[in-house]
Amino acid sequence: MYYVYLLKCSDNRTYIGCTDDLKDRIYRHQKGQVPATKERLPIKLISYFSFSNKYTAFNFEKYLKSGSGRAFMKKHLIK
Repeated sequence: MYYVYLLKCSDNRTYIGCTDDLKDRIYRHQKGQVPATKERLPIKLISYFSFSNKYTAFNFEKYLKSGSGRAFMKKHLIK
């Protein structure tokens, strides 16, 4: 499985990522091993979506990072 996940960071901004091992990736975020969130700890997992196809997951991650994807998250109260 492949996961697209949303984190709420200490700066109140959302981080969107994609992985095939969600538990390990969250653990690495929490330990400061991910440069993008290292200075924004602590983080909190808000939501995740699972996909059986890697390309579908990466395309969904890309969509969520776009303007219309941000609007989708806001509309569905995923912040």
